[in-house]
Amino acid sequence: MFGSLSPLSINTEHGDTIKSAEAVSSPPVKPLLDEPRVTAAIDTGYRYLYSVSCLSEDQVWTRGENKTMKLLNLQSKLLTSIQTKSGDGPRDIAVTRDGDLVYTDYDDNTINLIKNKQIQTVITLQGWRPLRVCCTAGNDLLVTMVSDDRKQSKVVRYSGSTEKQSIQFDDQGRPLYSRGYIITINTKYLSENKNLDICVADWDASAVVVVNQSGKLRFRYTGHPSNTKQSFYPFCITTDSQSHILTANLNNNRIHILDQDGQFLRYIHCDLRRPFGLCVDIRDNLFVAECYTAKVKKIQYL
Repeated sequence: MFGSLSPLSINTEHGDTIKSAEAVSSPPVKPLLDEPRVTAAIDTGYRYLYSVSCLSEDQVWTRGENKTMKLLNLQSKLLTSIQTKSGDGPRDIAVTRDGDLVYTDYDDNTINLIKNKQIQTVITLQGWRPLRVCCTAGNDLLVTMVSDDRKQSKVVRYSGSTEKQSIQFDDQGRPLYSRGYIITINTKYLSENKNLDICVADWDASAVVVVNQSGKLRFRYTGHPSNTKQSFYPFCITTDSQSHILTANLNNNRIHILDQDGQFLRYIHCDLRRPFGLCVDIRDNLFVAECYTAKVKKIQYL
């Protein structure tokens, strides 16, 4: 009756334009289950498992302690394996909207795209090293990175190989993210929420740092307010269709579920052991990469 909705855009400080996700109807509300349950367990064959990224409801990409990335189904069948171009282990993996695989290579400063089993280096960094990567609703890449001297960290948005946005400081010029003192611990996994917020699990800061699409700080989550006795070490992060933020605390092997404004909703237990990676498929099934068991657990929680 009143016309039509069109995509919005936001101008960054550098004058770049960032398109929002297309206007779509709100997803149906899914209540949290009282008792989340494990519905599948995938044996990856790694000695240690570090990341998982969903290709579909029954296929996931994984990375472990070596240079090989594996695509597996729910029955633990190996469907595809690909080795990195450099021969070094990938630092992180993500699946694009087109179903291609992206991986970051910390050792040679590159971000790479695998399409039809062919590896293409799309970004080579100078003075910075890539850590974690995620693909956005607009098919951009978001990458956390640390400077070569490990004194600075930031999030950068790329469209193809073109840098569109850099997020590093708040309105007072203070760093949004912790410095990268110990690179083996400095994780800074990230995920784009449905409201286009950018959510970073900052292990070194013991906080989940959330900024809006233009890079303005919205909030920091430092653990359940009533739990002052246990430390909060968010190691990995993902989001779902309900704009929930899910992050794993390695201190107690529990997953925290937050709403989009950073309010704690509940924990997921499910007898998890060292959850090092999280992803959610299109039906809101949670996949958890357990480091020491090298298994991926599929969990229904909605």
